[in-house]
Amino acid sequence: MAFLRAGSPSEWAAIQGRGVWLRPPQLSDYAAWAELRTESRAHLVPWEPAWPRDDLTKSAYRRRLKHYQREACDDLGYAFLAFETEGDRLIGGLTLSNVRRGVTQSAMLGYWLGGAFVGRGYMTAAVRAALPYAFETLRLHRVEAAVQPVNARSAGVLMRVGFTEEGLARRYLKINGQWQDHRLFAILAEDWMTREAGP
Repeated sequence: MAFLRAGSPSEWAAIQGRGVWLRPPQLSDYAAWAELRTESRAHLVPWEPAWPRDDLTKSAYRRRLKHYQREACDDLGYAFLAFETEGDRLIGGLTLSNVRRGVTQSAMLGYWLGGAFVGRGYMTAAVRAALPYAFETLRLHRVEAAVQPVNARSAGVLMRVGFTEEGLARRYLKINGQWQDHRLFAILAEDWMTREAGP
């Protein structure tokens, strides 16, 4: 794994994984990002907050980048785009958001994958690659994730990389305009270190 320390966007991480690599989004990614999101809309809508009407415009993308940069500078969140190593195609994205310091030292993991790339192990590889950044670079103690009960694929990603299911949060997140129950998962730094040290 290769990464730079957290801090200003220019020092923000680039991460190598198995068959995938992650880096912060750039303005030059707009066309590929908008195309992938457009092609994958039917696949993504059931799992995401309602899309604003201008969500795929370049001006909205610029606002998104500024938000990500502010979050990273303030140590509140870190966003990445995920690329297939072979061919460097954009395949999705991953965020570590709602970073909480103090006695908590935790963040919320979120991710999305273009519809054409589902079921090929890419997101499992991307999440696995992001965990060293969360635990070693950001020095978090806990990474949490929430999955709708019907989203078995997403739950499978989390369980494959070592997350533990901790319970059910009723009407937890507003997804596609409706409050939805979510299964809650988490992985602790010590869980991850134990897995990394294993055979």
